[in-house]
Formats: sequence, structure tokens, C-alpha cells
Amino acid sequence: MDRQELVRLSKRMSLALRHRPDRVGLALDEAGWVPVDDLLAALRIRRADLDAVVVSNDKQRFAVERGPDGVERIRANQGHSVPVDLGLAPADPPALLYHGTGAAALDSIRAAGLHRGGRHHVHLSPDVETARRVGTRRTGPTVVLTVDAAGMARDGHVFYRSANGVWLTDAVPARYLAG
Repeated sequence: MDRQELVRLSKRMSLALRHRPDRVGLALDEAGWVPVDDLLAALRIRRADLDAVVVSNDKQRFAVERGPDGVERIRANQGHSVPVDLGLAPADPPALLYHGTGAAALDSIRAAGLHRGGRHHVHLSPDVETARRVGTRRTGPTVVLTVDAAGMARDGHVFYRSANGVWLTDAVPARYLAG
């Protein structure tokens, strides 16, 4: 499977596991898990292709594990727009976190801060390089914003860290942003 096919399949998996499981006949459990065999059948893909996406995804979007019932299951690590409870505990963030975005959104973000939109949380990166990579999905030049996570935490904002190292919070008010 070449790079372009991996990206295309990753997007299909993201749609099924984060946003529209109903579109392919899947039902996620309360924590976002679905049996691997169900996903393979729903997307009509081979196990080797699923494994290639999971292993090669630079953002580690997906987790695969054996459930308590012994059935192998898969879920997206974060980014859901459908109701799920990822079971994440609040965590103390590092002093600074980063958010990559397109330059076209900068004026709006500076005025209103970062909001989760249709997702459960705002996604923040632990380093500039990751934030830049995330931001390149947008059209136009990429801008990396610095988030005063320590200040937010001190002021009562709650943070979570997903299994793949992405930091999550409900919103980032503009006063905590630089860049």
C-alpha cells in the first residue's frame, strides 16, 4: 500500500471511528471501541491494510487492544465528534503547549481563542514540530501558536493527555496564546 492509499484509508477509518460510525453500520461502545473484525467488514478492507495504517500513522490516531472479553478492538485516540468517554484523567500539563493552524484563522483565534468546534476538546501538541505537522493540514501558510498551559492550569482550566500524547482541553482563551 503506497503513502497516498494509507492516507486515504486513515481518513476513512477516522470518519468511521471519530465522526460517522453509523455511515458504515458501526456502533461504538461508550469508550469509542469497536471490534476490529467489525471495522474490517464495514470498510471492506484487509487486516494487513488496517495494521499498516495503525503502525505508519505519524500522529498515532488509533489504538488497538484486546478487550476484557478477549476480542481485539480499535478506537481513535481522540478527536471524536460523536459522544464517547475516553476515560482520561485530568493531568498537569507542561508549562507550554503548541497549536498548529493555518494563517487564515489567525485573526479569529487571536480575537476569540481556540474552541473545540464539533469535537470534544481543543487539541494541543507537546512540541513545535508536532504542532507544525498538524497545522500543515490547513491551506496556506502554517502558524504555530504557543499556549501558556501553566497559566491556564493555575487559573483552573483542566487538561487531559490522550494515549498518543496529544493534550486536550475544553478551550484556550486568547489571553493564553502567543505567536
